Amino acid sequence: MSPEVFVDVLRDALFIVILLVSAIILPSLFVGLIVAVFQAATSINEQTLSFLPRLIVTLLALIFGGHWFVRVIMDYTQDLFLSIPTVVS
Repeated sequence: MSPEVFVDVLRDALFIVILLVSAIILPSLFVGLIVAVFQAATSINEQTLSFLPRLIVTLLALIFGGHWFVRVIMDYTQDLFLSIPTVVS
C-alpha cells in the first residue's frame, strides 16, 4: 500500500466521521444555545432545563438520521472492499 492510498483512505474516513458527528451534534448545539439564551433572559438556573432538550434533540437526530448514517457507513465500507484489488496490485 503506497502512502498516497493510505492518506486517501484516512482522509475519506475522517470526512465521514466529521460529517456524521456534525449531523448529530449541530442540532443539539443550536438547541443548547436557544436554551442558554432563554435561561439568561429569565435568570433560571435549572440544570435539567439545559440538559433535557439537548438530549431529546440528539436522540431525535439519531432516530431520524439513523437510516442515512447507516447508508453512508455502508457505502464507505463497500468502497473500501471494492478498492482492495487496486490497492494490492
